[in-house]
Amino acid sequence: MATQITNEEKHLKVEILNKTHVKPQKSLGKKECQLVTFDLPYIAFYYNQKLLIYKGGVDKFEDTVEKLKDGLRVVLEDFHQLAGKLDKDEDGVFKVVYDDDMEGVEVVSATAESIETADLMDEDGTIKLKELMPYNGVLNIEGLHRPLLSIQITKLKDGLALGCTFNHAILDGTSTWHFMSSWAEICNGSKSISVQPFLDRTQARNTRVKLDLTPPAQQNGDAKPAAAPPLREKIFRFSESAIDKIKAKVNANPPEGSTKPFSTFQSLSTHIWHAVTRARQLKPEDYTVYTVFADCRKRVDPPMPDSYFGNLIQAIFTVTAAGLLQANPPEFAASMIQKAIDAHDAKAIEGRNKEWESNPVIFQYKDAGVNCVAVGSSPRFKVYDVDFGFGKPESVRSGANNRFDGMVYLYRGKDGGRSIDAEISLEATAMENLEKDKEFLIQE
Repeated sequence: MATQITNEEKHLKVEILNKTHVKPQKSLGKKECQLVTFDLPYIAFYYNQKLLIYKGGVDKFEDTVEKLKDGLRVVLEDFHQLAGKLDKDEDGVFKVVYDDDMEGVEVVSATAESIETADLMDEDGTIKLKELMPYNGVLNIEGLHRPLLSIQITKLKDGLALGCTFNHAILDGTSTWHFMSSWAEICNGSKSISVQPFLDRTQARNTRVKLDLTPPAQQNGDAKPAAAPPLREKIFRFSESAIDKIKAKVNANPPEGSTKPFSTFQSLSTHIWHAVTRARQLKPEDYTVYTVFADCRKRVDPPMPDSYFGNLIQAIFTVTAAGLLQANPPEFAASMIQKAIDAHDAKAIEGRNKEWESNPVIFQYKDAGVNCVAVGSSPRFKVYDVDFGFGKPESVRSGANNRFDGMVYLYRGKDGGRSIDAEISLEATAMENLEKDKEFLIQE
């Protein structure tokens, strides 16, 4: 118990040193871009938070902060939308706007010199991390009057924590890490970035949608919704050999008529879905949903470049009864996931867009389905290559925002190769069961 108190006290000693704003180095005039169908459903999500923990950058902390800000001024010339605000046109259609008079990106410098990087590396939950990231509990709609990107640079005892909070209504994970790698590129001495962002969202979708953001009336008068059960968060690290074992098991008995093996993602998804369903101790007749936020850049017609800046993701749902899932071998679930992903082609995307545009529904971050397992982020993102000149990150984490029972963030492992880290949020009792599940943990 004493150790917990000590860690908690360490967590509280974060002192804000100053807050400034950073704009593009050059005058860009006024620019605006309509938000499109791929962006708008996320307006009621929370800002998306990423935390990168470094061992370097601490010796001359003030110089490091200035170097990061100088690089930011340059990279924002290309990613100017992040220095803008949300707005609406005369018809009530959302857009992202930038002009030279706007304050730009918020940059906070802070110190927490009693905290070591090892303290943060050992932290599975996000309680201790919250003060290292700005905009906890802030909804994307607040981008109408807040910066669309806020950055906190915190000096630790033996390193630096870089907390970045992005407005999810204007970009997805692919765009987030494109920006981060481009910023690092400039800080490492490049005069320009190697891959320019593709900024015209209307090339992917050009339908104007006016949103009604009036909250629905409560069904039972003033009755308050039931309090959500407490969540626990934990990182499960799967080594290359563990990933290979999982993939080999799922591919051991391919379904009849199968023409291609299950991918690493499909195999790990199956492994996690089975284990979480066991941990929840669902009844056989209870439905469970597996949700994947799929990148649609190469699925839309015409295809968009990888450098498309914005949201170009859609949720893909796979549903079955818990009893069916658990009674069948792993290739049953893997096949459902594979078929759902393969079927999400340009025609399916177009149908989903038209359906939504005819009746726009603002999702909440927890609307991924009953007894769900929902996967965000991707092990494809090169998060451990984000080097600003003081070394690669020791750890990359998601913040407390947009977490709910069943949310999973996948990152490539620090060891590289095929290793993958899974950040999982579950109701406390289910998490306790998952932690004891030897089949899930994969004994090396």
